[in-house]
Amino acid sequence: MDNYYSNNKSVQILIALLKANNIKKIIASPGSANIEFTGSIENDSFFEIYSSVDERSAAYLACGLAGESGEPVVLSCTGATASRNYFPGLTEAYYRQLPILAVTSTQPIGRADSYSPQFIDRTVQPKDAVKLSVQVGLISSEEDEWCVNTQINKAILELNHNGKGPVHINLTTSNSKDFSVNELPRTRIIKRIGYESEFPEIKAKNVAIYVGSHLPWPDKLTALVESFCEKYNGAVICDHPGNYNGKYKVNAPLLCSQDYYEANCRKADLIIHIGNVSGAEISLFTNEVWRVNPDGIIRDTFKKLTKIFEMSEENFFAYYINGDKEVKTSYYEEWINEVGKLKNRQFNLPFSNTWIASVTIDKLPANSVLYLGVLNSIRNWDYFDLPDNITCYANTGGFGTDGMLSASIGASLYNPNKLYFGVLGDLSFFYDMNVIGNRHVGNNVRFMVINNGRGTEFTNYNNTGSLFGKDVDNYIAAAGHFGNQSPELIKHYAEDLGYKYLSARNKEEYLQKMNDFVDSGCMDKPIIFEVFTHSVDESNAIKIMRSLEQDTKGATKQALKTLLGNKGVSKLKKLVGKR
Repeated sequence: MDNYYSNNKSVQILIALLKANNIKKIIASPGSANIEFTGSIENDSFFEIYSSVDERSAAYLACGLAGESGEPVVLSCTGATASRNYFPGLTEAYYRQLPILAVTSTQPIGRADSYSPQFIDRTVQPKDAVKLSVQVGLISSEEDEWCVNTQINKAILELNHNGKGPVHINLTTSNSKDFSVNELPRTRIIKRIGYESEFPEIKAKNVAIYVGSHLPWPDKLTALVESFCEKYNGAVICDHPGNYNGKYKVNAPLLCSQDYYEANCRKADLIIHIGNVSGAEISLFTNEVWRVNPDGIIRDTFKKLTKIFEMSEENFFAYYINGDKEVKTSYYEEWINEVGKLKNRQFNLPFSNTWIASVTIDKLPANSVLYLGVLNSIRNWDYFDLPDNITCYANTGGFGTDGMLSASIGASLYNPNKLYFGVLGDLSFFYDMNVIGNRHVGNNVRFMVINNGRGTEFTNYNNTGSLFGKDVDNYIAAAGHFGNQSPELIKHYAEDLGYKYLSARNKEEYLQKMNDFVDSGCMDKPIIFEVFTHSVDESNAIKIMRSLEQDTKGATKQALKTLLGNKGVSKLKKLVGKR
């Protein structure tokens, strides 16, 4: 029987990516754990393979071969202590900047510390032995396959990133004896583009520029992006912390969060991904994503990354707008038409963070700064348009409950004459409340605390916590803490610290107090505005906003939910998936 490639798909993807990157020189050491790899390549004429019994010698052989040829060299060894013998040669490669890819085959890494024979822990490598070490597991799902592809791409790219050097892949073996696969899978290849690289041509009929959280934009970058959109039929898809206020801006969360409607404009031929972690509910569909950032690191938010441009955003857009252009704006217009349809819908919101955002966001003073708490506040304020002259931030980096008050106060220290607003929930407030007593706090800060008494995120209709009914408050949410919506607790704390305190429990009270909160003419005290809402109203308001439009597919989905409930729909999906 002829042997071809192992049926271990992780091995297949590694081999496919080695070939795609023209990496053909391999020094293999004998062993059992790496048979899936060595047995798969030995009949592939693409590879140039050498054998070395001694792994210490193998690593130095690789140093000599890489140094003389200028090409990457792959090492392959078995389990147990074989890989330990690579360290002297890899250290040499590290300091000489030689591109050596050490592929160490291993049993499943979950066996660590279990006294499994011929297994050692390779999850940590000496700092000056390899530039990068990745763990590659077995594949049993689409998520696994994406992860394996991403990790191997990352490792191969690192061989020549910011100088050459050795890289380590710890490749899990399935101990399979099946070598009947005669064709490698088509797998994604990620390329890094630098200033001196050949830039790929943009052939897409439309381009979505997706902006994560982003510092305020220089005028030059805004102008470059506008020209890019006109040349390539683009639209800038963002939310408030993206801080883009140019001509082709689309505030996309409201449209992208519809439960029963999928607008066709959400399908882009190409996505250009810039910025950092986003807290927005923006889901887009594409077959290709280009990431632009000076760090050159794989950030595969959409799981469709094909190219990383290691450069500034200004240099990227400046390159692509060179030459003649025909102004094309149909894609942007399609987005604006879809978003406009939703904005024109008539809806009656209950008293909630959503309603508060709807009546407040356009009343914020010009040139002020808005900080939003993660999840609930970002979501609700993203539904409505923020004036272009307001800068917005959110702690989406670590994306935790803590620190929002401190971050916004820290920002306010920079310019005592500018107003800094913050909107956050009760849990976030109590998490970080000590900072409002800091002696450096100025009169230019104003915080709105949406006090729903629990952490309403976990009780929303579309959160898994809602399946637990009232029991969600036992340990998933946090009802009953911090005074249980006490009308006095924050009031006394704020006033004793010299803040002006406002409160509201319904729409009428809120509208009466709102003007004081947003008044830019009076800055004699910092302000805390506590607004008491109910979780049921918060959930219902979000449901209203996410149900403004419906297509045939969405109507069917809604009918099934009504008929079967959430659990029934989940069971139906599993049943269909098995067929």
